[in-house]
Amino acid sequence: MVSSVSAPERLVNETATVMAMPAPAATSIHVDHVSVSYPLAKNKQRTVLEDISLEIEDGEFVVLLGETGCGKSTLLRMILGQERPTSGKIFVSGSPVERVDARSGYVPQKYSLFPDRTVLDNLTMGPETSKYHILGRLLPGFRAFRREVREEAYRQLNHMGLQRSDAHKYPHQLSGGMQQRVAIAQALMMKNRVLLMDEAFSALDPATRASLQRLLRSVWCEARPTVVFVTHNTAEALFLGTRVIVLARTGREDHCGSRVALDMQLPTSGMSLRGNGQEFLDLVDHIEHFSRGDRATAADPELEAALEPDSPAVSTDGDPL
Repeated sequence: MVSSVSAPERLVNETATVMAMPAPAATSIHVDHVSVSYPLAKNKQRTVLEDISLEIEDGEFVVLLGETGCGKSTLLRMILGQERPTSGKIFVSGSPVERVDARSGYVPQKYSLFPDRTVLDNLTMGPETSKYHILGRLLPGFRAFRREVREEAYRQLNHMGLQRSDAHKYPHQLSGGMQQRVAIAQALMMKNRVLLMDEAFSALDPATRASLQRLLRSVWCEARPTVVFVTHNTAEALFLGTRVIVLARTGREDHCGSRVALDMQLPTSGMSLRGNGQEFLDLVDHIEHFSRGDRATAADPELEAALEPDSPAVSTDGDPL
């Protein structure tokens, strides 16, 4: 069952005139009874994920939380097609995932740019190679297509807060934050309806991280792709996501894999300490109890009263911290 966060009455009134109820959405990602196990010595095995089933709707911003080793990144890589489940199936846009393909864009934790190519070449390579092979570039239509792709690359750079002159720099000439902005633009250039991000901001300093969080929020609000975002940071999850899924191991033994410990809907406008105060802090504590596997101690009467379904969105502003 998916729970959701109810909004304080004073904030509900402020947003009532601008928020509309979304129409029913189609399923974008379907995870069907997926388990993952790896062999160990002496005919033993370690189970990482155990019977995971999820329905992620088109346009949701889902954040995967959990302690190190719980299988968050493994699940993300299976949605991408980099890894295969031991049992179960994963579907994206109605079709089973068998390998990495054009349905999903991907932004990893470490910078994914080609070091020997300029920023512009990094951005245009995906669209160009997906439509024209080497000999196809001799066709008359390629020049016009390339001009269009380059103009789109400049637009994406501007959207990411970068300058047109940055397009001709190489990755080593950019800061870490600038490289991640380019990596996000690189994924958006392919116009995938699904965007997968694996701790994409974890290596950045706090100020740059907060800036990119706001940027990603803006991109999602504008285009509404389906986003699955892996992080260890609960505050980041509440600021970015419309839904938080917590994975936690069911025991310490090797055969005990991670299951869905918590699946919670969040306000579509995000939550922050500045905007939600004590409610935000209580929710961080509540989610982290589940992340540690402390289900028995996670219940709090006042917080449970705030976790009622069909709640309106909360209007917030500011950074997640």
